[in-house]
Amino acid sequence: MPNPEFDAEALYRTLSGSVKAGLEQAENVAIVGIYSGGAWLAERLAAEMKLEARLGFIDVSFYRDDYAEKGLHAEVKPTQIPFEVEGATILLVDDVLYTGRTTRAAINELFDYGRPAKIMLAALVDRGGRELPIAADFVAHSLDIALPAAQHLVLGRADDGRLSLTVDHA
Repeated sequence: MPNPEFDAEALYRTLSGSVKAGLEQAENVAIVGIYSGGAWLAERLAAEMKLEARLGFIDVSFYRDDYAEKGLHAEVKPTQIPFEVEGATILLVDDVLYTGRTTRAAINELFDYGRPAKIMLAALVDRGGRELPIAADFVAHSLDIALPAAQHLVLGRADDGRLSLTVDHA
């Protein structure tokens, strides 16, 4: 059941507007979504910005610094970067920015494909609780009060593509 305080579709519209305005003058733009919620957002952004040919997806499972501790996620998906990373302006997209470790892992993986001119980060929600010095360039909503570590924001996507955002109690 979606949490009534989070309207994921409204948050997406806010994020989309700021991304489009922020990248208006950028050159050689490509979009990379972090599986899975970030990938859904990246697909929509790429379609709106007519960048489908410059859309990629990344799974950071093998690049996380806590891989040995957490092990392999059951739904590892292949990273797909079908464009030249070297010299590109990459918009890295994630659903929820939390500790910064997923973002760090995604940046490490991107550099295996080449050296981008610039990497910018877009997140639907910044929930606070950073462990690394990472900040989003574009964010639709920042939580005023950090969620307890046992709670997670989970982005869902219905069959019709509509997004929902719920709080999951671990």
